[in-house]
Amino acid sequence: MLKKITSLQNKEVKWLLQLQEKSRNRKKEGMFILEGQREIDLAVKGNYKPLHLYFVPEMIDFQKVLEIARHNSEQPVEISEINREVYEKLAYRGSTEGLIGVFENKTHELEDLKFNTPTPLLLVAEAPEKPGNIGAILRTADAAAVDAVIIANPRTDLYNPNIIRSSVGCIFTNQIATGSTSEIIQFLLRHNIRIYAAALQASEAYHLVDFKKASAIVMGTEATGLSKEWLENSTQNIIIPMQGEIDSMNVSVAAGILIFEAKRQRDFKN
Repeated sequence: MLKKITSLQNKEVKWLLQLQEKSRNRKKEGMFILEGQREIDLAVKGNYKPLHLYFVPEMIDFQKVLEIARHNSEQPVEISEINREVYEKLAYRGSTEGLIGVFENKTHELEDLKFNTPTPLLLVAEAPEKPGNIGAILRTADAAAVDAVIIANPRTDLYNPNIIRSSVGCIFTNQIATGSTSEIIQFLLRHNIRIYAAALQASEAYHLVDFKKASAIVMGTEATGLSKEWLENSTQNIIIPMQGEIDSMNVSVAAGILIFEAKRQRDFKN
């Protein structure tokens, strides 16, 4: 018999809302909430483990729910039937096909990164604050198939629902690590990865730089740019020449320009 949840006052519903809304709860529990078949399919493909699935029977076929549950071979996945009222309370978006899952967090350690090429291309973002920018960066990284995205000094946890939503599930398609600026610089130097810091000082136009070797393109915030430590360890600072009246652009747009120049130089093969 499947467990059925029909009341908004159910303790489990309240727990799920706390998990969705509060970063400290996600960190404490080591879990996050995910909604929508596309995002859940991408998470499963990215080797995320479902722990509990909640479905609305008139919105999704039960066999699809069972198919997703089978992807966690290490432990049984709990499955609960919920009604539309509970679903609408829990769903972060309006149209996500009647499926919500609780998944286990990943650790995102630098040393867990695996590169399938001797010349990896990495995208590093230092202290990004806006979930929408982080999501857009992850979409760009997925589109360019970079080898990894690294977040330095993160200001928000990766499983913030706004990041998941704005990334359209690309948080699960990218290899992602987090760490302090110092830890990441040491990691890059240890692996002989060149550091190209997007900065105004002593910079070279981005299209004149050779990105064909192992490279990390490092982006700062629009407000403050990169910290001094990046500039002191940069192989070469790079700049996008601006031809209008303003002197900066959105960080995710700039990241897209730089990453796809690197891919162009590599003939889109790596």
